[in-house]
Amino acid sequence: MPANTSDAIARSCEFSQYLHRLLSARPEQAQRLEQKWRQPFTLDEMQTFVDWPAQTAPEQQASALRQLRQAVMARLICRDLNGLASLDEVMSTISQLAEFAVRQALACAAAALTQYGQPIGEDSGEPQQLIVIGMGKLGGGELNVSSDIDLIFIYPEGGETNGARRISNHEYFTQLGKRLIALLNDITPDGQVFRVDMRLRPYGDSGPLVMSFAALENYLLSQGREWERYAWIKAKALTGDAEALNQLVRPFVYRKYLDYNAYGAMRELHAQIRREVARRDMADNIKLGPGGIREAEFIAQVFQLIRGGSDRTLQLRGTRATLDRLAALRLLEPDAVEELQAAYAFLRNLEHRLQYLDDQQTQTLPAAPDTRQKIAASMGFADWPAFEEALAAVRAKVSRHFEQVFILPSEDSPDHPLSELWLDVSEQAPEQKLAELGYADPQAVARQLKGLAQSQRYLQMPLSGRKKLDALMPALIEVASRFPNADDTLSRIIGLMEAISRRASYLALLTEYPQTLQRLASLYSASAWVSAYLSRHPILLDELLDVRVLYAAPDWPQLAAQLEAQLDQAEGDVEAKMDALRHFQHAQTFRLVAQDLAGMWTLEALSDELSRLADLVLDAAVRHAWRDIPSRHTDTPRFAVIGYGKLGGKELGYASDLDIIFLYDDPHPDAPDLYSRLARKLSTWLTSATAAGVLYDIDLRLRPNGASGLLVSSIAAFRQYQENQAWAWEHQALTRARFVAGDTDIGAQFEAERHAILTLQRDPAKLRDEVLAMRQRMLESHPAREDDVKNARGGIIDVEFIVQYLILAHARRLPALTGNTGNIALLAVAAEAGLIDAGLAEHARDAYRLFRRLQHAARLNDKQNVDVVPELQAAYYSGRQLWQQVFEQALDFS
Repeated sequence: MPANTSDAIARSCEFSQYLHRLLSARPEQAQRLEQKWRQPFTLDEMQTFVDWPAQTAPEQQASALRQLRQAVMARLICRDLNGLASLDEVMSTISQLAEFAVRQALACAAAALTQYGQPIGEDSGEPQQLIVIGMGKLGGGELNVSSDIDLIFIYPEGGETNGARRISNHEYFTQLGKRLIALLNDITPDGQVFRVDMRLRPYGDSGPLVMSFAALENYLLSQGREWERYAWIKAKALTGDAEALNQLVRPFVYRKYLDYNAYGAMRELHAQIRREVARRDMADNIKLGPGGIREAEFIAQVFQLIRGGSDRTLQLRGTRATLDRLAALRLLEPDAVEELQAAYAFLRNLEHRLQYLDDQQTQTLPAAPDTRQKIAASMGFADWPAFEEALAAVRAKVSRHFEQVFILPSEDSPDHPLSELWLDVSEQAPEQKLAELGYADPQAVARQLKGLAQSQRYLQMPLSGRKKLDALMPALIEVASRFPNADDTLSRIIGLMEAISRRASYLALLTEYPQTLQRLASLYSASAWVSAYLSRHPILLDELLDVRVLYAAPDWPQLAAQLEAQLDQAEGDVEAKMDALRHFQHAQTFRLVAQDLAGMWTLEALSDELSRLADLVLDAAVRHAWRDIPSRHTDTPRFAVIGYGKLGGKELGYASDLDIIFLYDDPHPDAPDLYSRLARKLSTWLTSATAAGVLYDIDLRLRPNGASGLLVSSIAAFRQYQENQAWAWEHQALTRARFVAGDTDIGAQFEAERHAILTLQRDPAKLRDEVLAMRQRMLESHPAREDDVKNARGGIIDVEFIVQYLILAHARRLPALTGNTGNIALLAVAAEAGLIDAGLAEHARDAYRLFRRLQHAARLNDKQNVDVVPELQAAYYSGRQLWQQVFEQALDFS
């Protein structure tokens, strides 16, 4: 950086003919620059640049705005070229200038139309304001120094003005818009403030200058095109009702669910730009040419279009902020984002230096040798060849990342070898080819393929969607054939294709990411349950894209923070919160099942993870359902969820119901009613079937007095019931109960009461009779069968009853039995204390593990029963032996 002011200004003038001319012609600007070039040009300084209220005549306002721009440009050029201003300072300062100029010009234009009075809305009866929308880099706060500004004019309602001369609101705002444009765009002796471009408005140059909310909404719904979604990402209301505009435009830009069709739309827009660049020989254009600014912007914005509807943190306007967010979400690797940020900064700095030369909106590299040398020097290079080499490397990096994101297909790539098999399946018999591929029953497979090809669902698909499905099916037929159960795998995949055939975005996802097909087929081969789950929730196809995320062990604190952020984004929208909970729970379940099938979890560890997931979701649901209770007396409910059964014992499976009860501890007089409403609302949040599916099925019958009891109990009432009224089977249930969500103080009180109940002195003989009677009642409704590991004699329930009896009979002198450590661990505790034979206990533990593994495997393959093999019969025998020792009652399979 030059040591003194004169050197700094001289260096700046060397690289900017515009600045040299300006300072020569405007001594007052030279004086300002000398005094203040070391400090940024702030918005406060713009607001005090002149006495704006005194600039009443349009000519005065226009002159003052142009002089302000000259001062801002002079200082930016000097600061940037002397290393004092960052790229962010340059872009934000010129963007602030544009926003300030628009607001000043609008106020001046309105003052010239006072004879019409105020425009009044015909529906609201309220005064109306013009909403001036900044598009493009202005909306994103990343304007370049010699840019034009893209504006759109919108007003809320039709109606008419209330002045001495009445005109329609449309006519009033049209006049207002024309005056605003003139104040900024017209060339005067002081130059321009900004060139104004209105071509991004609906219908372009042929459309009206201004448009009402109703007309804009109708246009976006009926005629809005894909490239306009891209353009409206950056839209920012510079004046007027910004929130009303956002509510109208957001659904058009951001689809509610993942939108992989954006790839095709953005790729086509990029192809159009490339064709225009080639036609006009614009390879030296650093904005539109290969590896240019636009490609870096497209990378950021395609992720916004795909995911911005489901993740509002991506609803950003600036390219740099969006790239950083993509890195935080790991949608792009941090190293890739670092490269893109550096490349984008290089290209934008270069763009500014090209424009500093003569204050022209250009992004084209110069041809003249002396100008090239100036650009190279201003960028910090000794000569043009050194600069050109660095620029080529930067553009190559942008192009590489662009092509990796968009996976540009080769135009001359051959059709899939099995294309004819699928395309001709309705006319020809493909059984021989299917047999060669390894399908066991090629005739049945051919019938399924023909059924899909001849179905009304397929025949009525839009042409674009049918083309995607036609491209996918040959690859899916091939990839399914590689699995031992090829017929089942393909059959399940065909079911998925039928489910998503009218959801073009999911077809686009599989088309854009062919590497997902192998992962998809692997999961569909491994489990009928997984295939049905994915077909019910195809949004989970997105989980197949990144194996690092799919197979990463869950970081529950981080995931809880992500869920909380998603729920906070949906504040005020109950349906959106319910869907957010469902999408989160489904995604985490899908990741766990994928990891399970990959052998990453033991069954016990998997159950722990599924239980942690349920705890997390329940805790979030309690807090956010409470926010939806009107007239609540506290921000934090004194309310807790207690889990019983598989949830309480941390033995959840993929489709387990949640056995829960609700407790509260709050002296407020309205507490019983408020917490009853919370319990009902929470039940609705958990069990309602929304577009995103169901969260959990729940069972509330274990609450005090069962189905006839209150939905929620005070902790005092729960304590009284457990100590004085509860049946033995209810104390059995308490052995597998724990606090899972809500108020931790209530949770501690529950755990203390649970311990007190489980350690009561009991008559072992009476307890034995009660436990045996309860088991008999269960057998009457669920008879024992060898292929049912849950109800079979010596099976899961018998082992659990053994543990429950041992706890209730002996916990008073052996408190370790009250630990919520699971049946396998508690059998070991009982054996170590001499309550049961150690050998029998070890066999029973092994048997219980086998039962749960078989039950889990059956569930994964949608089977109700298990195969009865010698190993299973031996396990039943182990369970019956232990039952006989504990209860002195022999068991058989009858």
